[in-house]
Amino acid sequence: MEKDRQSVEEKGYIKGELLTTIFHNDQERFSIVKIRVQETNEDFKETEIVAKGYFSGLQEQTAYIFYGQLERHPKFGVQYQVNTYQTFIPETKDGVIAYLCSDLFYGVGRKTAERIVEHLGERAISRILDNPEILEEVPQMKKETREQLAKSLQENQGFEHIVVYLSKYGIGLKMAQKIYQQYKEDAIEVLNEDPYRYVFDIEGFGFQTADDIARQNGLSLTHPNRIGAGCIYVLQKNVQNGHVYLPLDKCMEEMLSLLSHESLSVSTITDRLDELNTDKTIILREGKVYLPSLYYAEDGFASNLKRLMDSPVEHETTEAELMKIIGDIEEEETLSYGKEQFEAINQALHSKLMILTGGPGTGKTTVVKGIIKSYGAVHQLSLDPDDYDSQDEYPFILTAPTGRAAKRLNESTGLPALTIHRLLGWDGNKGFNKDQHEQLSGKFLIVDEFSMVDTWLANHLFKAIPDDMQVLLVGDEDQLPSVGPGQVLADLLASGHLPSVSLHEVYRQKEGSKIIQLAHEIKNGTVPSLDNDKDFSFIRCHEPQMLEAVTKIFDSAKNKGLDLRDIQVLAPMYRSQAGITAINKELQRLINPKTPRKREVKTKEAVFRVGDKVLQLVNQPENGVYNGDIGEVVAIFREEENTENVEQLVIEFEDKEVVYERKDYVNIMHAYCISIHKSQGSEFPIVILPVVSAYHRMLRKNLLYTAITRSKESLIICGEDEAFLRGIRTEDTNQRYTTLKEQLESRMNGQAVPDPEEMDEDEELSPYDFM
Repeated sequence: MEKDRQSVEEKGYIKGELLTTIFHNDQERFSIVKIRVQETNEDFKETEIVAKGYFSGLQEQTAYIFYGQLERHPKFGVQYQVNTYQTFIPETKDGVIAYLCSDLFYGVGRKTAERIVEHLGERAISRILDNPEILEEVPQMKKETREQLAKSLQENQGFEHIVVYLSKYGIGLKMAQKIYQQYKEDAIEVLNEDPYRYVFDIEGFGFQTADDIARQNGLSLTHPNRIGAGCIYVLQKNVQNGHVYLPLDKCMEEMLSLLSHESLSVSTITDRLDELNTDKTIILREGKVYLPSLYYAEDGFASNLKRLMDSPVEHETTEAELMKIIGDIEEEETLSYGKEQFEAINQALHSKLMILTGGPGTGKTTVVKGIIKSYGAVHQLSLDPDDYDSQDEYPFILTAPTGRAAKRLNESTGLPALTIHRLLGWDGNKGFNKDQHEQLSGKFLIVDEFSMVDTWLANHLFKAIPDDMQVLLVGDEDQLPSVGPGQVLADLLASGHLPSVSLHEVYRQKEGSKIIQLAHEIKNGTVPSLDNDKDFSFIRCHEPQMLEAVTKIFDSAKNKGLDLRDIQVLAPMYRSQAGITAINKELQRLINPKTPRKREVKTKEAVFRVGDKVLQLVNQPENGVYNGDIGEVVAIFREEENTENVEQLVIEFEDKEVVYERKDYVNIMHAYCISIHKSQGSEFPIVILPVVSAYHRMLRKNLLYTAITRSKESLIICGEDEAFLRGIRTEDTNQRYTTLKEQLESRMNGQAVPDPEEMDEDEELSPYDFM
């Protein structure tokens, strides 16, 4: 420990006594404290300073050594940004005695402290930390006191010791917090024995960092743990690209490239993969390599599909009965169902599980409403939620993957709709409350925008569906696949084992919608006309003129008195001079400029002002906001203006306000322009779509189709004809590796599926359990 202290004392430091804690967050362990300066090698002459960083259990009136750097806050002056720290342990006999008999160590009085120092010397603290049993040498010291002192020293000094040790590998305080929470006092031992365990156990700990530490510690580059970590890293990287598994040869190829070493042979890696498969670190089946969570998620989803399909529909109706019901609905709604739509309603009522697909304007919403009303009439059920004593008694469940999609479903049907996460009672680290043990209540489940549902979420949803529930999946197979792994809707349709109805007749096109026409021309593979129309414009420009073109559109809309919040820019990429980041910066300057009286906060990436349109980037179930929700900054509070003494930013989402502290700002970004992927499940009155050749790497048919179909009233494409036409001619060749179709095929044909009995609760864990 002395060596560790010496290695960091060359850095800038402030030694001081903690006066008060201004702010502390238990979960993040982020703190802002005020300290009385006793000694420093920094260029600082004051007697007190505010320090901030990731601390654990600091005690007032206790001296610490903080290592970091001075920073100047624009309002609060000089502060100290702490990188590492440790309790200051006195190095004199009297100092150590005073330290040991302080309030930090229950049960140790002055006489006991004097005996400890008398027998163990002035380095007593370090010696006890290195070997707690050494306290047995101290006479007249009870066993309970010895154990409590050793434990308290480990708690007070253990984390700090680990922080200092990790800092020499470039590991900062925040990551050190995660490591300590996972391993406690074993963190250094784990690091020295196998730094690659950190890759498996610590979110955000990279393979390259572990590799660098392993090299410094002399761990062999052909060590089995390095090969295993390389495999997991390769699989995790490909999950981010949507794959459920990797073919063995591709996995081997990527591992050989990552692990590059002349002594590594194919046979060595193959043997290691067999070992990982045996202990279920990976699943290796028929030349395919899976992460266990995805293998069992796909397996579980297919199993629950088969379970539901094997359950009979409770009540069937004759065609004559249904025609009368439909006739009554048509008269009530003053509409007329087409042949396709009638067949879809009929099929849904008589199917345990059905898929309804169709492009924009084909009447999917009309059919969904018809199915709900028909089911209610057949079973003599009220559609009014107020007619039921509790929500659990309501027969219809309407859900969608995102908050905006759920809101659209609610608006189009007039019935309550929830996100899938909220429906299943997702509770952050605790996972989902609804599962195979506590299933959903209701009779008919409708899942909209099902193309957005990935393999993990599909598995969690379907194991919570009881045998007596009917299910309708609604989506558009030509849109982008889910952001998460898998292509669930496409695989279900390709399997041919689920009843499905695809709507082709376009109703809104009869109203003269150029947007609908354009979408279906792209869908059908025909070359569209790009002539301007009442709801469509194509503004020709190149990348250097893009920002000017977009801002002119906003200026024109503002002059016409349009609500600028109804305009959404969608772009494929963040970088480039016509990318999302640049467009957001320019539109903020235009729409919500800096003024002397308007409050703002600054981060490394952006400036947020009151009135800014912002996008939520991660799920925060505790606040009721989810990835993809769009809100507006309505207030900013300075540190001295609230009881928590921290800066706060308040964002209004639909019907709720959510408070963000500075550490949460990474969870939001400006939303004047958002990615097309983030727009899935949403619709906007006016969409501006930049398309230039600089985007060529991203321009694909399904991406542009998804963007176009987000527009309800007006679509404006800015860019180059050739770039747009080349994009819609380019199919997405990045086919995802999935086996859902094969899994379902095996079950439907009564074939045995490998190892379903091996699955236990722990193996079903997925990223949803840790988000």
